[in-house]
Amino acid sequence: MNETTIAKDGENEIAVPQAWRPTLAAIVDALIQGGEPSLPQVTLQAPDVWASALESIRAYGAHLKRLPDESWNSSVCIWYGDFWNVLVDLYTEEEGRSDLVLQAHVYEVGDGYRYEVVLVYVP
Repeated sequence: MNETTIAKDGENEIAVPQAWRPTLAAIVDALIQGGEPSLPQVTLQAPDVWASALESIRAYGAHLKRLPDESWNSSVCIWYGDFWNVLVDLYTEEEGRSDLVLQAHVYEVGDGYRYEVVLVYVP
């Protein structure tokens, strides 16, 4: 069973839970390094998701940097019935907070969570 209960409110966005932040930050770190995340609880929604995410970052024209703590002030999630849809605000060396976001789905599994990378894009 999960250590903390996370709201399953499909009406309102909530802050990204503390428990998810290290894994989401590790996904961003992998994006910075260019290689796919090597965490067993992280999957890709489709085989080309990672290449597409890296291309979106390249096309944006700035260099991602590690997520600062302030990213969690504006990053949000909402319950979609079977998973949480998560939007993490990304930061670049050139701009600080950028227009780019990481979209991920978080699923409850057994005694933890599974993270599915969906997209990196400008909403």
